[in-house]
Order: sequence, then structure tokens, then C-alpha cells
Amino acid sequence: QVQLVESGGGLVQAGGSLRLSCAASGRTFSSYAMGWFRQAPGKEREFVASISLSGKITYYSDSVKGRFTISRDNAKKTVYLQMSSLKPEDTAVYYCAAKDGVATMTQKSYDNWGQGTQVTVSS
Repeated sequence: QVQLVESGGGLVQAGGSLRLSCAASGRTFSSYAMGWFRQAPGKEREFVASISLSGKITYYSDSVKGRFTISRDNAKKTVYLQMSSLKPEDTAVYYCAAKDGVATMTQKSYDNWGQGTQVTVSS
């Protein structure tokens, strides 16, 4: 088991930037692939980005590709989501998630979740 705590959410104007952090505790962080997901009001939770154990392989949803960057620091047991050129449609609760093995884009494969952090982008 690993415990995850997200931070860094807030209110930002369209075109602005935010960096989300997800701090992990518990089992060895470097043995987990990590993912970011989001859920907008009235919508299902969706995949945003994921990163492999080493950080060398990343995946992005088409809606954020080129604007968001996922990274990780295994020494600090933290995964980041740098969000740039934010749009109102990026408004959502952002969740960090962890899984054993390879990184995927499928949220059902992630079995450790944080509590989420709210990101609101104003137009």
C-alpha cells in the first residue's frame, strides 16, 4: 500500500500555469507507476497522464498533450503535473494514482488513490 497526498491546486486564469504535486508514503515509491486523472463536475473521471517507474516513459491524453508534463522524483517520492496554457475545460478535481508494474492509461488498473485537489480555470 502507498498513501498519496495531492497539493498545488487552485484558481488560475485561462492561459496560466499550475504545478500539482503528489507526495507518496509507505512502500517504495520507485516500484509504482504513477498516473494523474481528473473529474469535472457531472462527468466521469478521465485519464490525464501517466509515468513509468523510471520516469522514462510517459503517456498523455490527447486533450492535454503538449500542454501538460508529468514527471517524478523518486528520491523525494513525489510525482508532478506541470500544467500550462490552461483552459476553462481543464477545471476539475485532479487525482493522483499509483499501481504496481507498467504505466497505463486505464484507471481501473490503479489501486491506490489520493483524495484529489481542485483546479479551477477562469475564462
